Amino acid sequence: MKIPSSIWTLLIGIVLTLSSLWYGQNHGLLPTAATDEAVLVDGLFNTMMIVSTGIFLLVEGILIYSAIKYRRRAGDLEDGPPIEGNVPLEILWTAIPAIIVLGISVYSFEVYNDIGGFDPHSVHEAPMTQESMTMPGAAIAATLSDTPPSTGGNRNQEQSEEAMQDPATAAVRNADQIPQKRNAPGVGSVAPTIGGSPEKAGLPPELRVNVTGLQYAWLFTYPDTGVTTGELHLPVGREVEINMTANDVIHAFWVPEFRLKQDAIPGRQSEIRFTPRLAGTYDLICAELCGPYHGAMKTQVVVETQQAYEAWMQEQLVASSETLNQAVAVNPADLSADEFLSPYTRDMGIQPEMLHHMHQKIVE
Repeated sequence: MKIPSSIWTLLIGIVLTLSSLWYGQNHGLLPTAATDEAVLVDGLFNTMMIVSTGIFLLVEGILIYSAIKYRRRAGDLEDGPPIEGNVPLEILWTAIPAIIVLGISVYSFEVYNDIGGFDPHSVHEAPMTQESMTMPGAAIAATLSDTPPSTGGNRNQEQSEEAMQDPATAAVRNADQIPQKRNAPGVGSVAPTIGGSPEKAGLPPELRVNVTGLQYAWLFTYPDTGVTTGELHLPVGREVEINMTANDVIHAFWVPEFRLKQDAIPGRQSEIRFTPRLAGTYDLICAELCGPYHGAMKTQVVVETQQAYEAWMQEQLVASSETLNQAVAVNPADLSADEFLSPYTRDMGIQPEMLHHMHQKIVE
């Protein structure tokens, strides 16, 4: 009994759909989702994997089937039938990808909006001026200006001044030497923000951390306690706001398990909001080429229980107090800075070449 082609098409469609759905949810390509925001990003990625898997199996299946069924037989020297085109088929294979791309675009924007990546009110932060309305490039050029804005507030400058009120942050940042970029008239702030759900908009975060990127290290300061560390510790279940900038070149704050990435740019204040949900130790990687030792610019993010976080913070406060009481370490052997610090930097995972390069940058 010959099975009708319509039945074959239905069966193949069911197999393709089930295979795509299964692989799209079980591909294992992403690291552990450790924040609330990661779940939203993973949902988008899984959807794209489902669609991509279905299209791949369909296209490759048709190619393999056609190559086998319509291959030239031995002794067949005839030309193929003259087929000039099929308008309904061309409309179909144009319309379907267009619908898929449009759907993924809408879904992507919804996810971006849900994690606080788009603030519709920010476009009204700086009023339109006659100059910006008459000159098409004025709004863009304004972001490159180091002069204070003539009209409207400068959220970027405000964030910098707010962060610098913390003595620990002011000690590691050189914002007074790097002019803060002004707002673009009629466009909004040059201080980008991502993370934080819309329902928490306007509410203060439960924890603030100021992050400073420099060649080739991350420095974290906690304004509430004045603690400065080279390793980021966060409590589980509390929304964290990270304010970051860079002292020299562009760096990028990226933790793969958090699914959030933000650039740290000299003269600009960038923010990330997220809520850690899974305790563990995660790698913080600089995702922007920032110099010859860019690959070594790594540290750890430790997400722990509230009790463990409070105990760690208390240890840092005690250690800071003891360090102040002991004053500055003395170099008894009159060694060079690299030689004297090498035992300590080795324990911290810092190469001597990196230390020498940082010393040269400070001298310059």
